[in-house]
Amino acid sequence: MRLPLRSCCIFTSLIPQKQTADVHWRGLSGAAMRLVQFRRSGYADGVRVGVEQGEGLGVVDLKAFDPSMPSTVRELLQLGDKGLDCAQRALASGQFVVDRANIQLLSPILAPEKVVCVGMNYRDHCLEQNAPIPKEPIIFSKFPSAITGPYEDIVLPPESQEVDWEVELAFVIGRRGKCIKEEDALSYVAGFTVANDVSARDWQMKRNGQQWLLSKTFDGFCPLGPALVTADVVKDPHNLGIRCLVNGDTKQSSNTSQMIFKTAALIAWVSKFVTLTPGDVFLTGTPPGVGVFRNPPIFLKKGDVVECQIDQLGSIINKVI
Repeated sequence: MRLPLRSCCIFTSLIPQKQTADVHWRGLSGAAMRLVQFRRSGYADGVRVGVEQGEGLGVVDLKAFDPSMPSTVRELLQLGDKGLDCAQRALASGQFVVDRANIQLLSPILAPEKVVCVGMNYRDHCLEQNAPIPKEPIIFSKFPSAITGPYEDIVLPPESQEVDWEVELAFVIGRRGKCIKEEDALSYVAGFTVANDVSARDWQMKRNGQQWLLSKTFDGFCPLGPALVTADVVKDPHNLGIRCLVNGDTKQSSNTSQMIFKTAALIAWVSKFVTLTPGDVFLTGTPPGVGVFRNPPIFLKKGDVVECQIDQLGSIINKVI
């Protein structure tokens, strides 16, 4: 069921010289936008990039405004300032607006190179399980195939009987970098969005040697959206209310101020090991209230509706089937 929307090393040394000359990036200062990806109902033209006129409002079709623009947000970010400037002009024009009733909203990022996840990154989440505060980020990953849209169904896999919810603040990398200094790290952020790090607890805690990958990466275990809200819109990503509701009942309610390792620290840490590229997605951890640590534990069942909300970013709503 598809649910409707509710009201370090120097990076230039890592890129071939031609690309460095062609692509410019001044950072996202002033680029206050909500970027989305969508399909038009009744058309066979595939994925398109749009700019929301406001949360829940009409969407400006970027490719209709400028046919030279790419069809995915990831490709748009790869263009640097050229792509973002075009998106701003399209929004300001007020033209080529598509009614939300006539589109299927997709994840704002599809097929990223990496989905980087952080475990045990909320102080209050550590407290609920009597776990020590980590001294360095606990990094794991999901396969990109886990990503699904903000209103797509979560399919319970027959291999798991203990599927759980985890609302998370996600951010997306806007430019290539390696060994990024923490003081420079925020200039690499394209924007923020809402994620649900759906997790099979039996596979996470009891099977497969307690490796986390398989438990986190079933198809559709990463609903993402509804929009990529550019960094200029989100004045303080570490002071946002964050909530998860199951069937309208609040299960998680906290604030991103509880994060142990914040956005800049995570970018600096991970970029020591891997090169970050435009479109890479980071999931920054979950607050307390997950099902597995309740007494007795509670897990998702068919027919449940999970809503993940973050202030200023919006909400994603997924039915469990």
